[in-house]
Amino acid sequence: MAVTAKMVKELREMTGAGMMDCKKALNETNGDMDAAIEFLRKNGEAKAVKKAGRIAAEGIVMADVKDDKTAAIVEVNSETDFVAKNAEFQGFVKAVVNQAIASDSTDMEGFMAEAWNEDASKTVQDALNEKISVIGEKLSIRRFEKVVTDGCVVSYIHGGGRIGVLVEAETDVVNDEIRSCLKNVAMQVAAMSPKYTSRDEVDASFLEHEKEILLAQAKQENPNKPDNIIEKMIIGRLNKEMKEICLLDQVYVQDSDLTVAKYVEKVAKENGANMTVKKFVRFETGEGLEKKNEDFAAEVAAQMNA
Repeated sequence: MAVTAKMVKELREMTGAGMMDCKKALNETNGDMDAAIEFLRKNGEAKAVKKAGRIAAEGIVMADVKDDKTAAIVEVNSETDFVAKNAEFQGFVKAVVNQAIASDSTDMEGFMAEAWNEDASKTVQDALNEKISVIGEKLSIRRFEKVVTDGCVVSYIHGGGRIGVLVEAETDVVNDEIRSCLKNVAMQVAAMSPKYTSRDEVDASFLEHEKEILLAQAKQENPNKPDNIIEKMIIGRLNKEMKEICLLDQVYVQDSDLTVAKYVEKVAKENGANMTVKKFVRFETGEGLEKKNEDFAAEVAAQMNA
């Protein structure tokens, strides 16, 4: 039976084994998927197969910065918080961060297929599979982002890796005060979770959608008010929403007399710098992932009724 790329991909997803190992297993078993899985297990290549269906929604976010100009942030997931605090797991995540800083990949597929920096005979996927075998839980390198700038980039990690942030700024001065300012902005991002850096990033379709919702709300609350008053109400409410979702418009949490934009402007002026916050990246561990519901009593009952 002819072995196709689709079959190889499917076997790899089922077992976590390397691409060439999957191809060899399918060739050896004439394309029989079950036999190929058994072949890989016998040869020690399908170490992650029993863990493939588990949910990895714990873990940590980690980041690093090189020379103020290059930074990377990664999220690596585990099944349990216990493993997330394990020194071996954290050492692996640190290696993944170093990999991301050196990487030219722009997507997860490319990243997972590239040579592992600590052993070029392996891919990143191979290194992950080995770590799964050692630790005994399903692990997942979920996402990464790399930032390269001519200005300055800083990182901030909150809650031991629960939340991680990168903040990039265009600036012609880089010193301790500028770094401290951007670190404070990163802390703001971690705490307040803005959606955008500035209003310039907000999509017109998003604004129109919000206006429709606010219009419906305003008319329901004030059915007798004229349209021109309703319009002013909508503008006021939309501006209030922008101040919540746009980082530079937010009230600066360490000084409520300032917005984040005014705080950055103040520090820039004090240091003779031309500085603009350009972007941020915010990763929160397990964000959007379904977490496993640990109910021991229900699990025992289910086994007794099986």
